[in-house]
Amino acid sequence: MRVLGIDPGTIVAGYGLVDNTDGNLKMVVCGVVKSSPRLSPPERLSNLYKGLKEIVARYKPDVVAVEAPFVSNNVGTALAIGRAQAIAMLVAANKKIPVYEYTPAQVKHRVTSYGASSKEQIQQMVRLQLNLSELPQPSDAADALAVALCHLCETHLNDLIEEKPKRSRK
Repeated sequence: MRVLGIDPGTIVAGYGLVDNTDGNLKMVVCGVVKSSPRLSPPERLSNLYKGLKEIVARYKPDVVAVEAPFVSNNVGTALAIGRAQAIAMLVAANKKIPVYEYTPAQVKHRVTSYGASSKEQIQQMVRLQLNLSELPQPSDAADALAVALCHLCETHLNDLIEEKPKRSRK
């Protein structure tokens, strides 16, 4: 299974592709789609759409996992991230690729076993789980890889839960 993880943003959006072949995890690629802060919000969203569309066409993920916006005191930021998340979902939906959403706490918990992990802890665990020699950079790309790893962990856990009743019947 090839998972495209996305850390949405309108100025910098991280992406990371992870392949899972029989439990062996391998990073395919990671990076960011950047837009100038001088562009209008519609222009930034268009740029994000084009960038993600190109990534999906080139790497052909089986699934897209997107981090949900974290709503804090800055509602404007949360709305912008929500728009970027919608663009990521649109790109996947147009290619009929299943989309899954995960909150920042879910991602942290699945990747580090602690829901309040720091960015540095997440980067280290992503590096370890993907057997990388260096920390994935920039941090937005590392976050996107963490989202992909979160989805793979959730999928594995769901498979185990579905398998348990089958074992019981034997």
